[in-house]
Amino acid sequence: MKFPCRLDKFLSHLAQLPRTKVKAGIKKRYVTVNGKIVTKFDHSITLDDLVTWQGERLQYLGKRYFMLNKPVGYVCANSDEMHTTVFELLNEPNLKDFHVAGRLDIDTTGLVLITNDGDWSHQITSPKKQKFKTYLIETQAPITEEALQQLRDGVQLHNEKQPTQPAIAEQLASYSLRLSICEGKYHQVKRMLAAVGNKVIELHREKIADITLDNTLKSGEYRPLTEHEINIINAS
Repeated sequence: MKFPCRLDKFLSHLAQLPRTKVKAGIKKRYVTVNGKIVTKFDHSITLDDLVTWQGERLQYLGKRYFMLNKPVGYVCANSDEMHTTVFELLNEPNLKDFHVAGRLDIDTTGLVLITNDGDWSHQITSPKKQKFKTYLIETQAPITEEALQQLRDGVQLHNEKQPTQPAIAEQLASYSLRLSICEGKYHQVKRMLAAVGNKVIELHREKIADITLDNTLKSGEYRPLTEHEINIINAS
């Protein structure tokens, strides 16, 4: 939201109400600005104004950033008729304009970043920005050195014209590895493992760029990003 802005737009955004209902409320004298009733739809609002709707203060909180430890069974969408979304785990006001910066599949766990800052999230999701996402993977079959080298070199995915960009692949145990990729193709990690003759059994994202999932967050918990973490994305 850009300021100054019209009163009806401000109210519709913050109260998450249709513009027609907002205008009706303004006419009914539901709205005060800095303690005075305002009945003009196009009254100009700045960030410093104190606005109330039926006695309740509506405050624009600006750009916000959260990290979530996503559990299995939640989808990274604002709404879904079939499944519970990650936004239902957030107890925060005014989530209408928020989005996930780098989605995870319903059966994948770990680090999810949620924000209302589109420019910031573009730094994460754009392949041109080369932001690596790091995953812990449990596999069906043992990891071979040949498979690790293929992942590092880039593999050809089904129905893709170009091979994947070189990944960082580190074997952790016979059936587990850490994989870092800077792309975000559909089901990419699962497809990469399939391309080297293996199958993903469990998938967990632990890191995006240099933002690491807080190990104090239990599954389903979240916290705001620190200023340092926010700046990591803009600086890297």
